[in-house]
Amino acid sequence: GLFAWHLKNTGIRQIPCQFVHLCRVANDRLITFQYFNFLKRMYVTQYNKDLSQRAKPKSDSVASPFHELQQLDQEKKVIHKIRPISPVHQPLSETSSRNELREVKSAAETEDSGPPVRAESKEDRQWKEMKLRLDDLPGILARLSKIKLTALVVSTASAGFAMAPVPFDLTCFLLASLGTGLASCAANSINQFFEVPFDSNMNRTKNRPLVRGQISPLLAVCFAASCGVPGIALLTLGVNPLTGALGAFNIFLYTCCYTPMKRMSIANTWVGAVVGAIPPVMGWTAATGSLDAGALLLGGILYSWQFPHFNALSWGLREDYSRGGYCMMSVTHPGLCRRVALRHCLALIGLSTVAPVLDITTWTFPVISLPINLYISYLGFQFYRDADRSSSRKLFFCSLWHLPMLLLVMFTCKKSLLEKEDKGDLLGGNHGRAMEITLP
Repeated sequence: GLFAWHLKNTGIRQIPCQFVHLCRVANDRLITFQYFNFLKRMYVTQYNKDLSQRAKPKSDSVASPFHELQQLDQEKKVIHKIRPISPVHQPLSETSSRNELREVKSAAETEDSGPPVRAESKEDRQWKEMKLRLDDLPGILARLSKIKLTALVVSTASAGFAMAPVPFDLTCFLLASLGTGLASCAANSINQFFEVPFDSNMNRTKNRPLVRGQISPLLAVCFAASCGVPGIALLTLGVNPLTGALGAFNIFLYTCCYTPMKRMSIANTWVGAVVGAIPPVMGWTAATGSLDAGALLLGGILYSWQFPHFNALSWGLREDYSRGGYCMMSVTHPGLCRRVALRHCLALIGLSTVAPVLDITTWTFPVISLPINLYISYLGFQFYRDADRSSSRKLFFCSLWHLPMLLLVMFTCKKSLLEKEDKGDLLGGNHGRAMEITLP
């Protein structure tokens, strides 16, 4: 009895020492979840000699996704080997277990008489240098220059040229369109060159040529220079210096102001709207050589149209813009984003009413354009009220056909040169009569 009592007291005294020793071992070995997994696999390695798992394929009634690579009349035995993590102190029986595994694997390979499953070679898994082929170069350069956006810019510039109150000059029109398109290609290429690290984080822009490495940055800059310099020279020398200055200013505004502001402030949306409003002004100045009230009206229509268009687009891409590090209204100020979109939808109605006041169109233009302006305003109100992806998508797709239809209606309601000349002669005749009456 005394001996048992002595052992019991000795064990109680040694419990704190063992606990301190266990804490020291835990601190030395940094016991973590991964280390517990390592101990678990070590236990399986030492006490379970048979480390192979045999899995039979599914029955013929269940269709296999790799049906063409398997034979239905034979059963295959697939051997999966669990490779344990090598411990710090390897046991003596590890070499024998490895030999047994090799024997099991060789036996399984001899038993498997079916066709081998096609495995991915090492060359396919390695990084490869993407070679640029001449056949792919036009498509790559078209995506680099954002050819769809460039087409929209050229079309708005053409609308400004067509709305000018001067006789139509085909040569000047072609030179202005070509120069505007080249300037737009240059601006878009430089924009993609600056935004490569940010575009790689967005699903919408991760497949751009510079992000994927389909084209080198040097080639992209050379392409931008080869478009920008001839484009501005063509506008300056072939059209007039005012149009060339507007084109150069627009490239600077888009690449050096709008592009860096996208990661700094939500004011980038207003700057981008100014960039989009300049092309119709360039078309007007290309035809007239002067900056008149009609040019400012066309620029105002494009300026207001861009807010419902872009705000609705950015609403569905909030996660992408946030991931890319862009400071957009839809991300940081969602309420302001919806209010601005609705506000400029209503502004389109007022701008359409100003056109006949400035003697650019007849009074039929605000009447005919009122239904489409009211419809986009209604969708803007829905977007403001609901604030969901469905309403933003409807507003965005409406803006795609609203602008060309509005410009087409505006062109059809344009005042002819004969009406303006008759009105000018009438005013001149009345002024002469007044002078004659006042003279003694």
